[in-house]
Amino acid sequence: MTEETILEKFYSHFVGTPTVFAAPGRVNLIGEHTDYNDGYVFPMAINFYTYLAVAPRHDRNLQIWSENMQETILFSLDSNRSRRNHWSDYVAGVADELEKQGVILPGADLYIDSQVPVGAGLSSSAAIEMATALALAHSANASLEKKEFALLGQRAENRFVGMNCGIMDQFISMHAEDGHALMLDCRSLEFSQVPLKSDAVCIVVCNTMVKHELASSEYNKRRAECEEGVRLLRAQLPGITHLRDVSLSQFNQLQFGLPAIVAKRCRHVISENQRVLHSQACLAAHDLAGFARLMNESHNSLRDDYEVSCGELDLLVDLARSHAACLGSRMTGGGFGGCTVNLVRLDQADSFVEQIQSAYSFRTGLHPQVYIFTPSRGAHRVTAAQ
Repeated sequence: MTEETILEKFYSHFVGTPTVFAAPGRVNLIGEHTDYNDGYVFPMAINFYTYLAVAPRHDRNLQIWSENMQETILFSLDSNRSRRNHWSDYVAGVADELEKQGVILPGADLYIDSQVPVGAGLSSSAAIEMATALALAHSANASLEKKEFALLGQRAENRFVGMNCGIMDQFISMHAEDGHALMLDCRSLEFSQVPLKSDAVCIVVCNTMVKHELASSEYNKRRAECEEGVRLLRAQLPGITHLRDVSLSQFNQLQFGLPAIVAKRCRHVISENQRVLHSQACLAAHDLAGFARLMNESHNSLRDDYEVSCGELDLLVDLARSHAACLGSRMTGGGFGGCTVNLVRLDQADSFVEQIQSAYSFRTGLHPQVYIFTPSRGAHRVTAAQ
């Protein structure tokens, strides 16, 4: 999407002189449901962006046009706002958090157009949060560090939207660098940029085209089960605060003292943290086969121990693994629908895409969206006001 296109669309709804910002979605290569357990994750930003054009108003209203939803929302920054269970909650939540941080926001017209599919597990919510945060901070002449923007977006989603997400999605959307994935310690927020360019393989993401209704409730339930595991394990391991603090050998000794469901949830998180750390070592050594094995193990754990997969995700993974071009395949995102991420030999990528689409459509009657993504840059200002 070009800058000229965004400006043209803005002018079809608003007057004023806009500034354009963009923030990417993401795909998590490995490290699922570890972020809210203070663990490790390994995402990359994708070359699908949420674009936001902002221009000042002479009042204290935010007027927002969503190209995707074909809807205008108007609200006052001076009124008390509460969650509406509506797409505009992401904008309102960010505005609230900025003002709680002492940023006095002026009114603004916002035009939003997103390439990131909603409900696919590619973090459309963090993309709109980070684009909004950059735009509103710009309109208020406020300067924040990238980490502050990420934390602010997480708070907006936790407190206003009501999703108890971790920090990963907002962090990668802000900090991503072109051609790199990002290894993030969700406790310390220390991170490293890991080069992810190869002439031999590519990242292919397959969308199941389903999103089961229990996704949000089960997400919060899994988080509560992990917290219960920490509480019970603390009797034998004083001082632990999150599953991040428990080694796999410690868990293997203590798991029989946990309720069966809680033990399964803990086993996934603790073993997944180890897989993320091993993944970084594999990629540093150019061991793509080793990284692919870890991806496969991750999906099996998400399916069997964390129980956040579904029939459509498992089918896509099975179809991918049956193709000679696929080195590794796993679900990505919160689960219960959404996408799989696949490490595929580049010279056979077209064959892989064709076979996946054909076989999945035949088995389900659904036509999956399939993308070949490149690791892309994080949230940024596209153009200054002209």
